[in-house]
Amino acid sequence: MSLELYYWDGLQGRGEFVRLALEEAGADYVEVARGEASEGLGTRTMMSVMKSKDEPYPPFAPPFLKDGDLVIAQTANILFYLGPRLNLAPSVESLRYVANGLQLTIADMVTEAHDTHHPLASGLYYEDQKAEAKTYAGHFLKERVPKYLSYFDGVVAKSGGPYLMGRRISYTDLSLFQLVEGLRYAFPKGMAKAERKVQRVIEVHERVSGREGIKAYVASDRRIPFNEDGIFRHYPELDA
Repeated sequence: MSLELYYWDGLQGRGEFVRLALEEAGADYVEVARGEASEGLGTRTMMSVMKSKDEPYPPFAPPFLKDGDLVIAQTANILFYLGPRLNLAPSVESLRYVANGLQLTIADMVTEAHDTHHPLASGLYYEDQKAEAKTYAGHFLKERVPKYLSYFDGVVAKSGGPYLMGRRISYTDLSLFQLVEGLRYAFPKGMAKAERKVQRVIEVHERVSGREGIKAYVASDRRIPFNEDGIFRHYPELDA
């Protein structure tokens, strides 16, 4: 049975971190919201799972994954489940919690990246909070981006590299790749400055980008382009 990934059609968003793991592993999966309603797929199908009275613990929001009758919500939780099954997690159980912690830290940075264009409220348009967004983005680029990326750079150094968890690739490396991709799209000028001091992070990004499964995915129409409806948005006025 194919794994079923549920996320909004037309957006990379948080679902992209799961897609990258599935694609790297060559897993058999269906992206439900991007399918045809005539085949029992589409956004309505996704929403029906979220609102199902038969599901005792329905997910609050996408992304979520279905593996048979099992429904797993939240990006880090999904990857914690998939990692061992896709051979993208440490074989030592205690280190799987370390990987999960790294993934949650990446999620924290993704949230802060989102808040650069929605610092007051997600329900308001960007145009309603542009002045606040400029202030937030300036602090994000000056203080938070270097702090987060330096942390990940240090993790690679302490692990012995070439990846976050040491010699073998894990889903955390795929997520770090996506984080760098997203930040480069949103803040090309800011990232050009930040990258100079985190060479190990950039080396992880390059190693991941060169992997056959990832190269094929990025070149395919399965990879949704970055756009100004997603988490990472390019507004030139916010890019220092």
